[in-house]
Amino acid sequence: MSKKRRGKHIPQRTCVGCHRTLPKRQLVRLVRTPEGVRVDLTGRQPGRGAYLHDRRACWEQALKRGTLARALRVELTEDDLTRLRAFMAVLPDDEDDSSDPHAA
Repeated sequence: MSKKRRGKHIPQRTCVGCHRTLPKRQLVRLVRTPEGVRVDLTGRQPGRGAYLHDRRACWEQALKRGTLARALRVELTEDDLTRLRAFMAVLPDDEDDSSDPHAA
């Protein structure tokens, strides 16, 4: 009896901004560190993590609603917010990307 080969497991994560579940590699990880909240582009830094799309709208929603702070179980400081907004400023707007599979 032969075993069926399964496809490679792809870890899924949920964006805390829009709550869509996507492959982990398609999202940006943020991590809570002793020095504050940082963007973890490697996805391997130690600490509690949360995930966001690389779209400005998701970041704005997560900061506005407080879902990022809740997911990281931390109160965001002014330094954290300044650092996150600086990163968010270089992200594309949703309207600029027609390749989003969830766009209507």
